[in-house]
Amino acid sequence: MKFTKMHGTGNDYIYVNGFEENIENPVEFSIKYSDRHKGIGSDGLVIIMPSATCDFRMRMFNADGSESEMCGNASRCIGKYVYDKGMTKKTSLTLETLAGIKVLALFINDENKVDKVTVDMGEPILQAELIPTTIQKTNVINEAVVFNADIHYNITTVSMGNPHAVIYTNHIEQLDLPKIGPVIENAAIFPRRTNTEFIEVLSKDRIKMRVWERGSGETMACGTGACASVVAGVLNGVNNRKTTVELIGGELIIEWKEADNHVYLTGSATTVFEGEI
Repeated sequence: MKFTKMHGTGNDYIYVNGFEENIENPVEFSIKYSDRHKGIGSDGLVIIMPSATCDFRMRMFNADGSESEMCGNASRCIGKYVYDKGMTKKTSLTLETLAGIKVLALFINDENKVDKVTVDMGEPILQAELIPTTIQKTNVINEAVVFNADIHYNITTVSMGNPHAVIYTNHIEQLDLPKIGPVIENAAIFPRRTNTEFIEVLSKDRIKMRVWERGSGETMACGTGACASVVAGVLNGVNNRKTTVELIGGELIIEWKEADNHVYLTGSATTVFEGEI
């Protein structure tokens, strides 16, 4: 089976061409080959598949085998994959995901390769019950939550097709995420678990973020998390609608447009290597 290792701002996945390859058990595959010591090493598995309604379809599995609704960084890499490999000549693509249809705008460099992609991530979901969270509020904005005796934060919840809890704090590089992350991810108030973003505000148009991803742990970047964080920042009045997000793996530019209420994610897409197993 042939595969391609790619990353979007350091958020790395194993990409498999589902037009040519068949993975009988993607859950088992993702767990086995995402292992960074005994496998290929990644944050999970992405399968690029045919779609009856769009140009392409994405299935995405976390490193623990759980299937996720959407991944902004993976979506950008799919755009690069299908264009660079000649699967399409389009520079505007539709992508079917479990979180709905996403539109990709591809930026082509002088070598006729994709180096940057903008993803129309659609409208953010703010209603608590749809995120979902059991907190009895219409919208959860800067809500104080005690997770246990040692872990208590004010959270803002947003869904970008998958759930996010956004937390504002200082000195995020000092946080013990392996301790804090699993507690919040698996808290009873999140029936489908949650991704958690820790945000340090640098200015109105720049924030710094660390993320604990549901099913993968801390990753170098999370596209949906960056989108959720900028939306949360607007709701809390701490950042502009267009904001640069600094992550461990690099920078993403996020814009929540008033005109259509959609969130747009722009960032790099990089091929690391190809192989066969």
